[in-house]
Amino acid sequence: MQRAALFRGGDAQMAAGDLGELLVPYMPTIRVPKSGDRVYKTECAFSYDSPDSEGGLYVCMNTFLGFGREHIERHYRKTGQCVYLHLKRHVIEKVPGASGGALPKRRNAKLFLDLETNSDLNSEDFEYEDEAKLVIFPDHYEISLPNIEELPALVTIACDALLSAKSPYRKQESDSWEEELQASKHAKTLVQLDNGVRIPPSGWKCSKCDLRENLWLNLTDGSVLCGRWFFDGSGGNGHAMEHYKETGYPLAVKLGTITPDGADVYSFDEEEPVLDPHIAKHLAHFGIDMLQMQVTENGLRDNGIKPRVSEWEVIQEAGVKLKPMYGPGYTGIKNLGNSCYLNAVMQAIFSIPEFQRAYVGNLPRIFDYSPLDPTQDFNTQMAKLGHGLLSGQYSKPPMKSELIEQVMKEEHKPQRNGISPRMFKAFISKGHPEFSSNRQQDAQEFFLHLINLVERNPVGSENPSDVFRFLVEERTQCCQSRKVRYTERVDYIMQLPVAMEAATNKDELIAYELKRREAEAARRPPPELVRAKIPFSACLQAFSEPSNVEDFWSSALQAKSAGVKTCRFASFPEYLVVQIKKFTFGLDWIPKKLDVSIDMPDFLDISHLRARGLQPGEEELPDIAPPIVIPDDPKGIYCLPASSLDIDESSVMQLAEMGFPLEACRKAVYYTGNLGAEVAFNWIIAHMEEPDFAEPLVIPAFGEVASSGAAALGTVGLDNQPPEEMVAIIISMGFQRNLAIQALKATNNNLERALEWIFSHPDLEEESEPALDTMDMENNANANILADTESEGPRIKDGPGRYELFGFISHMGTSTMSGHYVCHLKKEGRWVIYNDLRVCASERPPKDLGYIYFYHRIPS
Repeated sequence: MQRAALFRGGDAQMAAGDLGELLVPYMPTIRVPKSGDRVYKTECAFSYDSPDSEGGLYVCMNTFLGFGREHIERHYRKTGQCVYLHLKRHVIEKVPGASGGALPKRRNAKLFLDLETNSDLNSEDFEYEDEAKLVIFPDHYEISLPNIEELPALVTIACDALLSAKSPYRKQESDSWEEELQASKHAKTLVQLDNGVRIPPSGWKCSKCDLRENLWLNLTDGSVLCGRWFFDGSGGNGHAMEHYKETGYPLAVKLGTITPDGADVYSFDEEEPVLDPHIAKHLAHFGIDMLQMQVTENGLRDNGIKPRVSEWEVIQEAGVKLKPMYGPGYTGIKNLGNSCYLNAVMQAIFSIPEFQRAYVGNLPRIFDYSPLDPTQDFNTQMAKLGHGLLSGQYSKPPMKSELIEQVMKEEHKPQRNGISPRMFKAFISKGHPEFSSNRQQDAQEFFLHLINLVERNPVGSENPSDVFRFLVEERTQCCQSRKVRYTERVDYIMQLPVAMEAATNKDELIAYELKRREAEAARRPPPELVRAKIPFSACLQAFSEPSNVEDFWSSALQAKSAGVKTCRFASFPEYLVVQIKKFTFGLDWIPKKLDVSIDMPDFLDISHLRARGLQPGEEELPDIAPPIVIPDDPKGIYCLPASSLDIDESSVMQLAEMGFPLEACRKAVYYTGNLGAEVAFNWIIAHMEEPDFAEPLVIPAFGEVASSGAAALGTVGLDNQPPEEMVAIIISMGFQRNLAIQALKATNNNLERALEWIFSHPDLEEESEPALDTMDMENNANANILADTESEGPRIKDGPGRYELFGFISHMGTSTMSGHYVCHLKKEGRWVIYNDLRVCASERPPKDLGYIYFYHRIPS
């Protein structure tokens, strides 16, 4: 039978008596979906084809994965699975009745319970007709359904279960916290200690480990502690849970989730997220005035209403007739409910050529080598999304000739404009406590989360996220001794503070505030909004100015002192991402967004922010850490905890942001001699399975002052074996074991000096039989390989610091946990607005109101 029969339908019908015999060989491969199985009957795993598409959708009767016409053969060849359920939805014009009205003629109305209807169609004129059939490969035999009498019972049960199965995405939505939370049994009778604790609106950290992410406020005693470490690498060190076990205080609220509508509350006793009907009262006990937030945010006062409305109108270019754009690169993304942050970021990401080449350019290879379940593969889903946005298949303009032809044939083929990122969002947010919810999120946080996933899932020889990576030089100076320390860290975003004191319209702002207060007191409508106008140069200046260092310990003075830190660019990225730090908290705990206008330049030159390193006349701070005495040490030994060692905290936080336990990050940075996050990352990968992986770092020290980094491991004679930790680190960089041992012995087990030693001896060659104490190396045959190995520092694409603006993401609303995101991109010489599914030519791009800006380097 010809392959075309599969797509014509009906040409390969089998005689009724032969159906059972035909299916017998395939019965072991046909499964009945169970309650935990995910049935993908609405979307292809490799494309955005669905039963609405021209070729319909093929659902594997064994894995329950869905495939479009272009991808079904790939799955058949890879798995040998032969039986698929073909689903097709037809849209037809209703037959007019005798009175001239349309008669409802809906057939098989309940065949696909979870298929969404096309909102572009007029339900009075069109209806749906659903069709299902079994297709057997490779001969493409088709068996129309329902066919209960002729089919074996197992096949009938499997087909019925598949057709009635819920969409995996809708199941996730119905299981979200918002729909299942129950009031805690402790909420009404919760005892709160009158201990005078007041929680500030920012600057929180865990009281036990100094972690600054995933923090929980205990509602009984006001303790701020970190959450648990989850299987996906997110979370903290579990100190909030430990505190509950010690005290029995049952309820905690997650800091950063407090909004006018409530907050995320967890009950340790009930072991689940809960509702706290008295959350406002419980937070007020610690100085967090949610009631005031509720009044402001709900608009019970008039003073906040007009500015928000104005902002929405300006950013979305309301009131202006915008021309829709179609074709490759002009595809919209459906909002799944508070998913506009994802839509805006992904539009910007796939406007960058390096990401286009990495995923769409490598699409055939990525698809061919995808795992058996491509819905759970990051690169497959990135390639799918990129192809959906750039192919133009889902962004076609309506054609009058096609519409006329469709009406003549009494069948309407709806235009598939835009894509729905359900599968993509479900995968990349899996296990993440915030992005897996249906709440609004911060686009900047999602951008960093995406870059983290790109880093963990390399595709090809070049990682596309390299275009964002740059090195920051941090110069820390002791204000008393004037000595300095230079360190480097990796970053992906330039965060610019808003220099409110530099507003050029201060008189107007003062007058507006007086009028607003008068109108509020008199219960009159507020005056017309006056937005603060901030020069971009002032924000850039604020970025480059020194900032105070909290709890600074001066190694020159051997005591705490005042310290200041200044940041400069040790390298400039290919693409510069600039975030305007608009979001903050007031002293009354009301989340505030600075409603400002900043004259962001189309062309940006930050060459003057290039790092210069240690300058003549500057003296470096000694590389030592303070001795720590623990008087109650049961072993009579003094110890150095990790917090006292000279550990590069910027590298520690980089690793912690990837989701690794904080203590493990500290150990990784310590044991790799403060050589940066990338080297420490290799240590983490090599030691993740060890039982004490997340245990605190404690280094024995018998009263002496320990040096920082690798030297803190102690002095080991050349006759002794170097620490295996250091040997493993050097091996992980691509060097041979014997060479690593030789280098460590030659440098007294100093990891940083050992690496320098390796590169300063390119003429050495390892002996084939290692003699660890009397090793003579000559004529290293691998010298070229060693010289080319990027063993030190992260991958960067340094170049000139001159840039041109090509995109920006804007936020509307009062906080990152509410509102809406829109993306503007410059394509083919003109600005385009991407507002979820709506893609139009921009007439007045609001470049002064953006939140995240994207610049690309100008070639020199």
